[in-house]
Amino acid sequence: MPVQYAAGILAEHEQTRKKASVFDICHMGEFLISGKDAEEALGRVVTHNLPKLRPGRAGYGFLLNQHGGILDDLIIYRLEQARFLLVVNAARIDHDREWLRGFLPPAVLLEDVSEQTAKIDLQGPLSLEVLQSVVQGDWRNLGYFCFRQHRFQGEDVLISRTGYTGELGYEVYLPTSSALTFWEACLQDDRVRPAGLGARDTLRLEMGLPLYGQDLDEHHTPAEAGYAALLTSPAPYVGKDRQLDVREHLTPLLIAGRRSARHGDAVYSPSGDTRGRVTSGSFAPSLGQAVALAYVGTQFADESEFVVRTGKAELPARRTALPFYTQGTARTKL
Repeated sequence: MPVQYAAGILAEHEQTRKKASVFDICHMGEFLISGKDAEEALGRVVTHNLPKLRPGRAGYGFLLNQHGGILDDLIIYRLEQARFLLVVNAARIDHDREWLRGFLPPAVLLEDVSEQTAKIDLQGPLSLEVLQSVVQGDWRNLGYFCFRQHRFQGEDVLISRTGYTGELGYEVYLPTSSALTFWEACLQDDRVRPAGLGARDTLRLEMGLPLYGQDLDEHHTPAEAGYAALLTSPAPYVGKDRQLDVREHLTPLLIAGRRSARHGDAVYSPSGDTRGRVTSGSFAPSLGQAVALAYVGTQFADESEFVVRTGKAELPARRTALPFYTQGTARTKL
């Protein structure tokens, strides 16, 4: 997946917000986990509340280390009562596979299907219309964070609706041999354009969605990242006793002007005292100004004005609420 295609990041960003784009996300990892005791065994290593995850539904959550730090964030699809699909970040495939195997009993099978599984994301307000023209069926009744197994060109596919861009969107998991066919079928529609990693990053940041390795890491807990509300599983999973530890909060910042902060830039008070550091920053095309996420110490929770020091400038910043962009269509009732 390139950073951008010929149109460029700004055009691809706008295309996704207004029409529809396709993203090549084949680099992600996919694991199948199955067995009579799969729910109980998997529940001891992920934060997802698996007893409440019904077949046909997906859930977002984390793998934690013993200190409550985030090893990865992942989506789990419940395919059947005792069969799950886990979708993990590309850079963590090998780590996550071996970490999981270290906790799963022999009777629970983990199959790494990453190499034979392609993932194409169709995102944007018009994505439903495009999907229905490419894959026969009524997709209007597919709810948010739900999925359906279907057929495309004689192959089994899984189509979900989550929307990492903040817009109405669908994720299509299919055999690698069928990926190009699906990609080209989408691009036959003149309302669709390809989009790259650059636009994907600006789109997710406008929604305040975290990126593993930048906003999420093994040194921060889900509570510090703002996800304490997701931690409802009754299972005694790894890291549960430390998952609510909070030393600093992932804080959304509005930055005056178009100049953006970068990962690692220091955050100070207006008087020059250290407050934290930026994890993600970019110009937000939908807002016309820059935004950032930064870890700021909990003792400064009542402060709203900051300064971000980049290599070339000091940028005034103000605490705000998430999402930065509030007009996304991801949760639209169809």
